[in-house]
Amino acid sequence: MRIHLSMRHLLLLLAIAAPTLLRAQFQPPTPEELNMTDDPKAPGAAAVYLNLEEVTDDVQHFHSFYARIKVLREKGEELATVEIPYQHGDFKVSDIKARTIHSDGTVVPLNVKPKDLLVAKTGDWEVGRMVFSLPSVEVGSILEYRYLLKYDENEFSAPYWEIQKPYFVHRAHYAFTPFPGFLRNGIIQTSDRHLVGSDGIPVSTLVWWTALPPGTQLKEDATGRYKVDLTDIPPQPDEDWMPPIESILYRVIFSYSNSEDLQNYWVFETKLWSKEVDRFAEPSNSIREAVSALIVPGDSDLEKAKKLYKAVQALENTDFSRTKGKAELKELGLRVARHAEDTWSQKSGSSQEITWLYLAMLRAAGLTAYAAKVVDREKAVFDPGYLNFEQLTGDIVILAVSGQEILLDPGEKMCPFQFLDWKHSGARGTRQSPDGHDAITTPFQSFKQNSLLRIGDVTIDEHGATSGVFRFVIAGQEALRWRQTALEYDLDDVKKQFDRWLDSMVPQGVEAHLDHFRGLDDPDASLVAVVKTDGTLGSATSKRLLLPGFFFETRGSHPFVDRQNRLEPVDMHFGEQVTDQVSYRTPPGLAVEGVPQDTQIIWQDRAVLVTKAETAPGSVTIGRTFGRAFTVVDPKEYQDLRGFYQKVAAADQQQLVLIRTPAPKGN
Repeated sequence: MRIHLSMRHLLLLLAIAAPTLLRAQFQPPTPEELNMTDDPKAPGAAAVYLNLEEVTDDVQHFHSFYARIKVLREKGEELATVEIPYQHGDFKVSDIKARTIHSDGTVVPLNVKPKDLLVAKTGDWEVGRMVFSLPSVEVGSILEYRYLLKYDENEFSAPYWEIQKPYFVHRAHYAFTPFPGFLRNGIIQTSDRHLVGSDGIPVSTLVWWTALPPGTQLKEDATGRYKVDLTDIPPQPDEDWMPPIESILYRVIFSYSNSEDLQNYWVFETKLWSKEVDRFAEPSNSIREAVSALIVPGDSDLEKAKKLYKAVQALENTDFSRTKGKAELKELGLRVARHAEDTWSQKSGSSQEITWLYLAMLRAAGLTAYAAKVVDREKAVFDPGYLNFEQLTGDIVILAVSGQEILLDPGEKMCPFQFLDWKHSGARGTRQSPDGHDAITTPFQSFKQNSLLRIGDVTIDEHGATSGVFRFVIAGQEALRWRQTALEYDLDDVKKQFDRWLDSMVPQGVEAHLDHFRGLDDPDASLVAVVKTDGTLGSATSKRLLLPGFFFETRGSHPFVDRQNRLEPVDMHFGEQVTDQVSYRTPPGLAVEGVPQDTQIIWQDRAVLVTKAETAPGSVTIGRTFGRAFTVVDPKEYQDLRGFYQKVAAADQQQLVLIRTPAPKGN
């Protein structure tokens, strides 16, 4: 009997979308729990989990969930709404029991039938969501509830235990009883069943990956059941500029492997992936004909690569538009892309299909090129100990030319040639190579690639009323962001979003509006935004006009300044350089009394701030350049990082001071 593994993603949904619970009997509250108004283990918390349990049993084919929560602040009342995602058909939510216990001991049971909502439907596959809200919840209440998720005997699970929650957890218990045929040694003990993965390949070995608090272990008992018991689990970290949250949480992930040798898992999986790439990217006659029409014999290898890159970038990228379903493809006379020529003939494809098409075209042009698969840094940090090839979701191409390897990102719509989206930079993964395959770590983007130049003239009257015109010259990652935004929204919506971005940086009392873009459709050029401003700048007294020394920094928030300590690494995605040159045109009757001091603040080899002010009759020009070369910082270096930003924040508070001068006497 073939048993299909279809619970993995469903359980991930459960871990993310709902407070995780377990099958357990309701417990009488203690006087301490009823009277609790704050928790000394979680001072100021809006709520805490008193108990949290999750049990998965593949022998009995059920998941059981239980939670008991104390609401301490109004915000904690949001935990009264519970959502249970599940797959229609072979899965059924049952035995939902819930009650609210007020601080005086009054019990209010759940008497309303939960709502069953359809979330998504693809063919015969439907995902539902059971929703209920505990009654009469108020600050001081204890929320208690449980439910069962039952599934068909032909389904097996791979639990995902997300140990940390948004709130502190006092006690938690997790348990998993797998089908007896999948124990630690992977020996199948029943001959009439085998598990089939999503790729159709039988799998035989249960494996697991853990990230648990110090001193805590996943244990296996004599019956083959796995369990974890924990106390005093801190809430999910909440710090600015963290790595992806999924990569730093305490968690346990079970999965099944089709590799006979787990030590060589990545070698085995990379070989399968590489074969799939080569099969798709095999240059056919139609691909060779297309390449011949795009390049000429006199082109250098780099010129050929650029022309082919431009050609595939021009195709419709369905990851930025809409993937066509099988029925629509059939109606249009198209088909699911299985080879590069399918993507080329249909003039559309996913990011992966376009990347592999580009690889096929490079090879058809006689160039040496390889595929690479890397982690998406926006979603995760690659961990080779977690034996799951699906960690790697980013596809790039490596072009070997003139003795060098060039990394290219053709599947990232509007991405310039020889530029990797930040999600694929500083990313680990696997690659094809002359020797077959190898590990890869892509370089971080250079801060010089990501530049923002803001040049403007601001005219000021004697009361501080201003009007100005600015030119924003944007290159690199920010330009890519706005160009991709323009793929999703019409121009009016893009302008509104750009205006909201401007609002976060212009001084209080000043309005800024985008007038127009230049180069929005050309990824090979700098993106230019012309911005107009007007309003009232600074504050006026009878003798002086006090203006912000740095136009774009008065409302800008400086990260890390207010947080004294750091637990998690800092990940600022990419380096950048921001340069401002703002000229203030002053009216007659106002003279310059003070300008920001020329400044140079350096964090050696990491970041620098340089400012300079120049005065001339009727004008002051203030320049500011901030360069940040680093991307990731270890918590051990946090105090150095914070100290640098504190100095920057202090320097940015300097003012431009104009003093009123007496009018010249008449003859």
